[in-house]
Amino acid sequence: MTLHRDRVLIVEDEFLIGEALRYQVEDLGLSVCGVAMDAEAAVRLAVSERPFLVLSDVRLGAGRDGVDAAAEIRDTVGSKVIFITGSREPSTLERIQREHPAPVLFKPVSDAGLRAAVTDALKDPPATP
Repeated sequence: MTLHRDRVLIVEDEFLIGEALRYQVEDLGLSVCGVAMDAEAAVRLAVSERPFLVLSDVRLGAGRDGVDAAAEIRDTVGSKVIFITGSREPSTLERIQREHPAPVLFKPVSDAGLRAAVTDALKDPPATP
């Protein structure tokens, strides 16, 4: 099943940050197919909406985190991922590169930084699930 190149899924447990990302993505001319607040919802939305790109926070509160969700989404859907995090802990960044290598943007995310990362992501083909 084909991924929708113009669709972006946002995975963010802070409502205001998720909405800010929604506006930034829509300003890029892309469609936000959903905002998930936990890993389980992220996977469900990715499977049903088939977004080309997922913007995912790393820490999502209780339960599985954004790295776990990204790995499952990659394996089942093939969507590309850009992590967005407030953490600069070496162990977190090492885990991302070890378990799901993907670009990382640090909060707060500038419009220019998000635009550059999304533009780069859209150039390359998606992962093969």
